[in-house]
Amino acid sequence: MRAIQIATFGGPEVLAPADLPEPVAGPGEVLVQTAFADVILLDARLRSGAGRDYFPIRPPYVPGGAVAGTVVAAEDPALIGRPVGGRTKNFAGYAEKAVIDTAMLAEIPPGLATRDAAALLHDGVTAYALMSKVSFRANETVLITAAAGGLGILFVQLAKAAGARVIGAARGDAKLEMVRKGGADLAVDYSEADWTDGVSRPDLVLDGAGGAYGQAAFSVVADGGRFVGYGTAAGSFTLPDPADAQRRGLHVMGIQDAQVTPEQSGQLTRQMFADAAAGRFAPVIDRVYPLEKASEAHTALEQRTNVGKVLLKI
Repeated sequence: MRAIQIATFGGPEVLAPADLPEPVAGPGEVLVQTAFADVILLDARLRSGAGRDYFPIRPPYVPGGAVAGTVVAAEDPALIGRPVGGRTKNFAGYAEKAVIDTAMLAEIPPGLATRDAAALLHDGVTAYALMSKVSFRANETVLITAAAGGLGILFVQLAKAAGARVIGAARGDAKLEMVRKGGADLAVDYSEADWTDGVSRPDLVLDGAGGAYGQAAFSVVADGGRFVGYGTAAGSFTLPDPADAQRRGLHVMGIQDAQVTPEQSGQLTRQMFADAAAGRFAPVIDRVYPLEKASEAHTALEQRTNVGKVLLKI
């Protein structure tokens, strides 16, 4: 089986093609012939050796947390041959075949392309999990940082569909143009020192950037508003001052509020797939690399050169 294996933590160059034994699906699992694997910044962070307190991964391992493809082995023979997507067992998605827990499995409905399903498996589940906690409201102002990322552009579309006034913050003309096309009422370049000057007091901030950008976004939230820090595009999660949040009456949440059980992940994935198939939103896919060029996919993410999602085609 063709796969990408990491033998030691390091830079993108450690993503090496390998010929490995096929995984075997156990009870309550299915084996999927992978068509596309999702690639996210977390994959690159784990590859570098970061995050081991939360993700006890040790080399050698096959990276990749979510795939879409076709079931080729399962306890339930009715599942064989079905197009599905889901989060993988043991972060092993950059491979021709991958194992998915049936609780996290979702069939890809007619009207949703396999690669679009793959592009939604991480970002869509996170978006839906956070939406269940904060909800979008008509006529409120929502500020989204890292708005040109895979999750950011979904939030732009979902907030706009709910009737909110959407401000998308990103870096560079190409990303700002994508944010506008996604439906944002205003796109601002947060590489400019005074980028928050044109941002009216938002009722809700969805911060996918973190770092100094996230801190700046936190400073402009309207009193009594909500702040969700879910991303680390700038290198670290935003850690708002608790005393300041209390003084201003802010409801602060983080990525921990998007954590779900396998059963909840499966439910959210199925709901998200159905909504995407119905045309309520669509992922923006920028680049699709062949499996053997996984190192280039990671480089694009780490250098922020992608405008939208990055996938591997198996």
